[in-house]
Amino acid sequence: MEKRETFSSRLGFLLISAGCAIGLGNVWRFPYITGKYGGAAFVLLYLLFLLILGLPVMVMELAVGRASRRSIALSFQTLEPKGSKWHWFSYVGLAGNYLLMMFYTVIAGWLLYYFVKMLRGDFAGLDAEGVAGQFGSLMGQPWTMAIYMAVVVCIGMFVCLQGLRNGVERVNKAMMVCLLALMAVLAVNSILLEGAGGGLRFYLQPNFQNLVYDAEGNWILSEAVFAAMGQAFFTLSLGIGSIAIFGSYIGKEHRLAGEALRIGVLDTCVAFTAGLIIFPACSAFGVSTGEGPALVFVTLPNIFNHMALGRLWGGAFFLFLSFAALSTVIAVFENIISFTMDRWGLSRQKAVMVNFVGILLLSMPCVLGFNVWSGLTVLGMDVSGLEDFLVSQNFLPLGSLLYVLFCTSRKGWGWDKFLAEANEGEGLRFPKGVRFYVSYILPLIVLFIFVMGYWNQFGEWIKRIF
Repeated sequence: MEKRETFSSRLGFLLISAGCAIGLGNVWRFPYITGKYGGAAFVLLYLLFLLILGLPVMVMELAVGRASRRSIALSFQTLEPKGSKWHWFSYVGLAGNYLLMMFYTVIAGWLLYYFVKMLRGDFAGLDAEGVAGQFGSLMGQPWTMAIYMAVVVCIGMFVCLQGLRNGVERVNKAMMVCLLALMAVLAVNSILLEGAGGGLRFYLQPNFQNLVYDAEGNWILSEAVFAAMGQAFFTLSLGIGSIAIFGSYIGKEHRLAGEALRIGVLDTCVAFTAGLIIFPACSAFGVSTGEGPALVFVTLPNIFNHMALGRLWGGAFFLFLSFAALSTVIAVFENIISFTMDRWGLSRQKAVMVNFVGILLLSMPCVLGFNVWSGLTVLGMDVSGLEDFLVSQNFLPLGSLLYVLFCTSRKGWGWDKFLAEANEGEGLRFPKGVRFYVSYILPLIVLFIFVMGYWNQFGEWIKRIF
């Protein structure tokens, strides 16, 4: 077996693994659903589910990667019992990584575009309607979207071309340090805004009544629980081998429960700090947190438009958003490239070239789905919505379920081998006493998340049929 690349430091592994998990969901989705489902009380619920759902699956994915010393291309094949078919999942995992990048690179391109526009002062003097018009204008410019998407792909592939240590580790380290520093500065700026106190109290002072009933008195507890489970589960990018690949690059000096906990803490710190940026600012300017793209691409530019040094703060904000997106792009690109190298024996240079062309072409349907193909829908979803649904509601939960079953089933790798790998080295042990929970209860919770995802998407259709 040829010598496998390794990280130059433990810090590099932790920052890159956290960078894979950290993305747009931490920056706009976490504050949005926190605002919708009760503020600080929801944050506590989310942290609970992060601990009991996300972290056990992360330990298992890391263990499979470290024990096999391979990407998802060969990791199951290396560890599975002879004659079993677990390795069939490798191609499903690769498809999940490709699907994720087919729309994620496009959104990352939007962020770079807004970073440039903010620095140029293109939003100066515009009211909220004018800012919204800028976003609508971008959606109607396929060539502009394609160019910025291509820039993102070029950056990601160029970094991966330099190798694990000289490219992926070095660049992601720098980006993550800059990301955390920028967020700290922006959070302090938001907290010091006049009128920020209301947003801070909502975000930091638990009121469990808000978790049970919304402002109109409607019962929302069940929705809040599912939202917390989903955010805790999906924020760590589990189930498609994007975490396992980094497990394959590390040594056995440290136990994996401690490593997973550290990655989870970094991921949560970014999400939490994003809330410190957004809630006080929205409170200070009397703006609703809104939802998704409307928050990031419409509401916040309008906020920065009315701030002292708003162009500077707005540019910094979209720069940090770009770093958050690029950290995920580079990490997933490395998983795709490693798959290609492991499966077909290509050099890193050839693997980069093949995947560079592949991802450019596969990302174009998402670009065109916002303009030329805007009338095209599948099961009521546009192109980007369909790609997002396939990844977040199918590949991630079912892939995570497979990792859990592989690590706990006697017909898979098995509990004893998993536990021995997870607990090799120094640090926090993965407890033996949770075997029943991770073998039987955790799979049921993952299946519940999967079923509820379909219910939320197609529930109204099902009701009409029956």
